[in-house]
Amino acid sequence: MLAIWPVVTWQMYRKLDPQRALIWTILAGYLLLPPLVKFDLPVIPDLDKNTIPGLMAALCIVLMLGERISLLPENPFGKALVGLYVLGPFLTVLTNTDPLIFRLTEIGGMQIYDSFAAMANQLIWLLPLFLGRKYLGNPEGMRVLMGAMIAGGLAYSIPMLIEARVSPQMNIWVYGFFQHDFFQTIRAGGYRPVVFLPHGLWVAFYTLMCLMSALIVLRVSPAEQRPKALAIALYMAFMLVVCKSAGVLAYAALFCPLLLLATPRLMLVVAGMVAAVVVAYPLLRGLHVVPLDAILDFANGFSTERAGSLRFRFENEEILLARAEERPWFGWGGFGRNFTHDPDTGEMLNIADGAWIIVLGIYGWCGYIADFGLTALPLFLLMREALLARRGEVSVVTGGMGLILGASMLDLLPNATQVPLTWLVAGALLGEAERLRHLRKARQADARRAGLHGGRARRTVI
Repeated sequence: MLAIWPVVTWQMYRKLDPQRALIWTILAGYLLLPPLVKFDLPVIPDLDKNTIPGLMAALCIVLMLGERISLLPENPFGKALVGLYVLGPFLTVLTNTDPLIFRLTEIGGMQIYDSFAAMANQLIWLLPLFLGRKYLGNPEGMRVLMGAMIAGGLAYSIPMLIEARVSPQMNIWVYGFFQHDFFQTIRAGGYRPVVFLPHGLWVAFYTLMCLMSALIVLRVSPAEQRPKALAIALYMAFMLVVCKSAGVLAYAALFCPLLLLATPRLMLVVAGMVAAVVVAYPLLRGLHVVPLDAILDFANGFSTERAGSLRFRFENEEILLARAEERPWFGWGGFGRNFTHDPDTGEMLNIADGAWIIVLGIYGWCGYIADFGLTALPLFLLMREALLARRGEVSVVTGGMGLILGASMLDLLPNATQVPLTWLVAGALLGEAERLRHLRKARQADARRAGLHGGRARRTVI
């Protein structure tokens, strides 16, 4: 499947317009390609379900369509974040050439050639961001993206329902292996589906994205299409319950009412505020501002089992946060160096679930600011444009997509669910933020010209 995906991508670009070909290359690759499996070649980055679709889409655009891909946003801060994101791993390697020595074994230091693979991998990871900015950066493009996510969610619901009934078996039936710990799929006297994604939590969050997209479509659809849109939204809400994940249900309770009732400006303000909290989260944890005990007490009121899991996660994060503080700027690098180890055997003693602690431990504050700052940048820019825009300039689709990205960022605290689809959404919103900025600048220029030619006369005291 990995080997034939370039052919699939080529056929998509032959038969579809660039917008839809990009969406389905990234989305179908994410949903259908096997997890964990990769082509591990020397020097070059690993080629897997996360990197092959974006790389093939970029190659088809350059070689088949003859178009150029801009790798830098218009915003100066965005350009700096892209540079830091791509070049940061080189500095991580330079500061981690020392081995970690234990009594019976050691973990070797990082080599210079590791940095070239890491930088290439970072650039490939950002390709959906660049392509989404180019082809989906307007309300029409985001509407097409939402429709594709809904269609993918409806198709995915069939294997999801099968797995919820008979246990997660799709990856075994198709690819011959199970991708995670089977015990973690058992929930509430049944099973939560996994299909071809790394974990049931990934399936649950994709279902949430489909539900949020369906609610946006319901809100903007004409009256004669709303019964169908309502039925789809209710069905996706049912599938969210089938996923048996408390986190996404909490996100749905927080964001779905806003999708139905809030103005686009309020949606983007809320999304920007969520992004700001997520970006500042490690600092808040380090200052002990986050009320962990209160969160555990609240979780314990719903389920002692879930509260125990959450406590275990918090304890591991505290250990890993202390470990990250030993090399705060550029992190510990890969190969498990960011974990604590048994002093004799070198065995890793921790687990890391949240993307924030993984990125902070591997790449340090520079890598964290680049990664999370670049994800949040479209929301910050859109919040500014929404506050400055005229009534009607910011669409409900833009506001809703902003909330989807805000929910995606919020989920990066407990889980590492940052996937190519996340970057594609961020890229679409970044392109829309730049479009709204151009519209505002053009309006201001028109106002200045009107003031100079035929505008209201100004009184001057000489």
